[in-house]
Amino acid sequence: MRALAVALVLTLLTSGVANAGGGRKFDLQAHRGGIGLTVESTLAAFGKALEVGVTTLELDVQITKDGREVVTHDRRTNPAKCVDTAPAVPGDPAFPYAGKYVKDLTFAQVRTLDCGSRRWAQYPEQELSPGARMPTLAEVFALARRYRAFDVKFNIETKVEAAAPHETAPREQFVEVTAREIRRSGFYRNVTVQSFDWGALMLWRQAEPRIPLVALTQPEFLRPGSPWTGGLELADFGGSVVEAVKSFGASALSPVHGNPQNGRVDDPDYVPFTTEALVDEAHAHDLKVVPWTVNDPATMHKLIDDGVDGLITDYPDRLRTVLADRGLKLPRKHTIRR
Repeated sequence: MRALAVALVLTLLTSGVANAGGGRKFDLQAHRGGIGLTVESTLAAFGKALEVGVTTLELDVQITKDGREVVTHDRRTNPAKCVDTAPAVPGDPAFPYAGKYVKDLTFAQVRTLDCGSRRWAQYPEQELSPGARMPTLAEVFALARRYRAFDVKFNIETKVEAAAPHETAPREQFVEVTAREIRRSGFYRNVTVQSFDWGALMLWRQAEPRIPLVALTQPEFLRPGSPWTGGLELADFGGSVVEAVKSFGASALSPVHGNPQNGRVDDPDYVPFTTEALVDEAHAHDLKVVPWTVNDPATMHKLIDDGVDGLITDYPDRLRTVLADRGLKLPRKHTIRR
């Protein structure tokens, strides 16, 4: 009988470990729609990510001169990614537009740019989407409806440039315009808002207290007097980034995984920033931890071992493979509604 009891206990323990892996919810976020697979921040990229199967579409918002939101990462339009087609109106003195700040261009001017025909050299496997325009938030939400992706989340970064505020729209306008589109979307409960600019997140807490906030950061942005921390000094929190972001109501911390940012855990000069100790402290304060931007399997495995709640990646297909290897639950794949 004793041997039978021992065998039963071992069976239950083994089963519990397996189920713990299979049942753990892990947030697979496609960075700018998955830059490694498709030209970034296009409807084609977000569609591809939904088809691959992700938990969250990670995306960025800039605000145009006339107060419209466009989904794009760069505050200055990058000719390596977006090329001019024709002026918005004949003889427009602002043409060409490529290379200019989004905040200095109207929505009509921005929408003439072709942001799908050039493959970024860093990502040689990108699928192109010729003629793709910078989408609006409304268009991204509409795409998700076409895929019936009502379970998918949207992690929206308001790209305030705290260190050079004259290069982007004001914080207040980012919050006002983006909040309006989120309210209209029908996906309100699926949205989180993130920013490196904690001052913007403080405004978000006032404007939309129900939307979960994600505090992005990296070591360089945490130095004394940093413009990125919304006036907070880590020294006032005993040096704890966790306690600092908890003070203004963040629900999650999104730190760089390590330095250099494009490094790997097995590189000799790699210095981790997201550590098991940081994750444990965050969890003790009821904060989730979702590091950025992690593209190689070795670093993915290391961070999952550290207990992170999700990862932002340029290659959602690679992260799916890692999650499958570990027995973690995979996000659903979606197909478009024709």
